[in-house]
Amino acid sequence: MQTPDKTETQSEKFKRVAKELECDDDEQRFKERLEKIVKQKPAKSE
Repeated sequence: MQTPDKTETQSEKFKRVAKELECDDDEQRFKERLEKIVKQKPAKSE
């Protein structure tokens, strides 16, 4: 992990960390990974 630069903006920090974590902007891949983490509660039937 790189040492943060004190002159980095918040968005630059985010981009740097995202790259270090090997993130990408593929929406389908995001949804697939999110589904592994989040379990949806069943809807209550009334």
